[in-house]
Amino acid sequence: MRVAGLPAQARVVVIGAGIVGNSMAYHLACQGWKDIVLVDKGALPNPGGSTGHASNFIFLTDHSKEMTLFTLDSVRQYKELGVFTQSGGIEVARTAERVEELKRRMASSKAWGIDAELLSPAEVKRLVPYINEEIILGGFSTPAIGTVDSLRGGTLMREKAQAMRALIVAPGTEVTGIDVENGQVRRVRTDKGDIETEVVVITCGIWSPRIARMAGASIPLSPAVHQMISVGPVPLFADTVGEIKYPIIRDMDTNGYERQHGSDMEVGSYDHRPILWDPDEIPSLTQSKLSPTELPFTKEDFDESLEHALELMPDILGDPAVGIRHSINGLLSLTPDGFPLLGETSEVKGLWSVAAIWIKEAPGIARCVAEWMTSGVSEIDPSGSDIARFYDHQKTQAHIKGRTAEGFNKTYGIVHPREQWDSNRRVRVSPFYEREKGLGAVFFETAGWERPNWYESNKPLLAEYGDRVMPRRYEWDARWWSPIINAEHLAMRDRVGMVDLSAFAVFDIAGTCALDYMQKMCVVQVNLPVGRVIYTSLLNPAGGIKADLTVMRLGPNYFRVVTGGADGMRDRKWFADHLPDDGAVQLTDLTSSWATIGVWGPRARDLLQSITDADVSNEGFAFGTCRFIDLGPVRALASRISYVGELGWEIYVPFEQGARLWDAIWQAGQPHRIAPVGIGVYGTTGRLEKCYRAYGNELEQEFNLVETGLARPQVKPQEFIGKEAYLKQRAEPPATILCTLTLDDNTSRSGFKRYPMGREPVLSPQGERVVDRHGRGSYVTSAGSGPSVGKTIMMSFLPPEQAKVGTRLAVEYFGERYPATVAVVGPTPLFDPQNTRVRS
Repeated sequence: MRVAGLPAQARVVVIGAGIVGNSMAYHLACQGWKDIVLVDKGALPNPGGSTGHASNFIFLTDHSKEMTLFTLDSVRQYKELGVFTQSGGIEVARTAERVEELKRRMASSKAWGIDAELLSPAEVKRLVPYINEEIILGGFSTPAIGTVDSLRGGTLMREKAQAMRALIVAPGTEVTGIDVENGQVRRVRTDKGDIETEVVVITCGIWSPRIARMAGASIPLSPAVHQMISVGPVPLFADTVGEIKYPIIRDMDTNGYERQHGSDMEVGSYDHRPILWDPDEIPSLTQSKLSPTELPFTKEDFDESLEHALELMPDILGDPAVGIRHSINGLLSLTPDGFPLLGETSEVKGLWSVAAIWIKEAPGIARCVAEWMTSGVSEIDPSGSDIARFYDHQKTQAHIKGRTAEGFNKTYGIVHPREQWDSNRRVRVSPFYEREKGLGAVFFETAGWERPNWYESNKPLLAEYGDRVMPRRYEWDARWWSPIINAEHLAMRDRVGMVDLSAFAVFDIAGTCALDYMQKMCVVQVNLPVGRVIYTSLLNPAGGIKADLTVMRLGPNYFRVVTGGADGMRDRKWFADHLPDDGAVQLTDLTSSWATIGVWGPRARDLLQSITDADVSNEGFAFGTCRFIDLGPVRALASRISYVGELGWEIYVPFEQGARLWDAIWQAGQPHRIAPVGIGVYGTTGRLEKCYRAYGNELEQEFNLVETGLARPQVKPQEFIGKEAYLKQRAEPPATILCTLTLDDNTSRSGFKRYPMGREPVLSPQGERVVDRHGRGSYVTSAGSGPSVGKTIMMSFLPPEQAKVGTRLAVEYFGERYPATVAVVGPTPLFDPQNTRVRS
């Protein structure tokens, strides 16, 4: 039975009317969408989700550019709505390690254009008179931090969408099912009637997995408890006009925060044990005393956090007149990697996830997703948050619970850029895994794969190469790193190395229209002879870089796509989304069918020739070609390309024959003193010496091929996605140009050398930000050692006036500026600039 007022059809149904759902409805309306229906089981304005109990403060700086941009856009919107109160905020340090982290946060603030400063304990005390300055070592202050009335903000956005006659709101309406036909959303079922629609946006926060399952999809998050109390009345706050007068404090070393709320103070903690919930076990509205996301407080979990808060603010929390007035175990959403879950699900067309979002970034994310849904392109690149990034094993409950439990106490943690997860490891191992363990491989994880980053068996190389391995004195710089990486690099350059590349994602594209389809997808010409290998970008409609990969032409209408493991599922979805409806082209994921070894170095040809009858001479096996050859006891697909700038091949072998291939190469390599080489060389040192770009570092949707130096001399005549925008970009002078920099002097004030890792601000020698005409600040996109050139190498986008060889700049790292010089403008390599080695 249909209830009056609930439409039978809708252009889109948004499920969940918290801050995210209201923001989505508003921004879809702003993009011109009509017939939007917003449903929620609860009553408005507070339907019972996390929006209703959130502490509602917004700190701006994140080491992630993507998350910072979402936050800055959200603050702008909140200010326009009149629901933001600026108070300032300070992150305080109790330990020397945290002081160093605050310097790192200062660098991120400069990189993303946020005004901030480091404070002494006395300076913190002047701003926050009730803090115990004797137990802190300093603070990181951001004046633009503040609080938001998220319920009022959501109401205003909802009302604006209604005023545009774009939105119908249905509170008190429970979704009972989502019908899917032929992989496409068809209708939403509710307790008040069904709604025919082809687009559903899930904005249900902690309930999102439950709603997604109705459609046969997965939204991999876990509800988790965050504890908070409110104490008062605080005499010092009695004369406060409005909500807040003093800066918000984040007590980073104890995973806690304290913030004024009128006459009260809120104290929150992420320091207790991880308390995860199943979405199906969350109490209903009728079962909840307060709301479904405000669970009974477990005092024993909070006792230690309260002691820490009492140490920091004894004048308030030690006052017997100040009592606990409210206490909850509030529920919020955690994801396996800490990033939101945005975009259309891989399982169901028309089913969009906008989940695992905090108050601080909700409107910015909503604007991004609404743009994405409308034109396929958003101003802020959401690739890091794209829900399509997850492989199937990352959607299992074991993975979700393991990673969210591990990540919870890192909410305010000092997380190293190379830090590895401990939970749910050894899920995907190559057929070489046991051989690698025997060689002392130190494994890093990529998309579930265990990948050797370096091999302890190569330790004797340190004596061979001495100081050329560029040893690191500072523990932070040397954490999750070894000088053995640089020794392996030099051994590969001198003779030959073998690299496990089995984490590659491999897709076969075949069918009667496969050539036409690949021409549409790829920027470069793919109608080349069978056996050719191409390197190409994929573009979005606005000419932003969507993917970066290689393609082997194995037949007239048969192509093999190879892309990075971390990007594999996003890239697969992009290909799948553009397949023709008539089945004339098929995509087959062969990632788990093929293992890969890279063999590179000046002796690579000698090694391969010793175990094959095939002609692997330069004339017989040219660069940029591929073919099947026999290598000892196995038949493998050899592709002569290189990501490290050396002569060699990527060799693909059926998974079950991988160990035989490893043994054949290893044995044949002994006369050449072959070295097993880790991903530390492949992904960093070898790549950077050749100035090769990496997706997620230099390549992203925010930048185009002209800016990144990847524009080809000519544009193919065939149409491809993004071509119109690309032609326009080629006709205009670039706003920024990707350059390679080298550090002139790594020496810190302590006298020891330091080694940036990426995301540091690139400044003028005087310390001023370098900004292009679009307002984008320059920062280090990649950084690492260049053992063959004896320099620390960095890449960065620079405005044309700075993008000149010899320009002097500076890079800020842990509070110090290090002089740097532009060494290369564009894609010319630092090492072997004529590419004679790779083409020899």
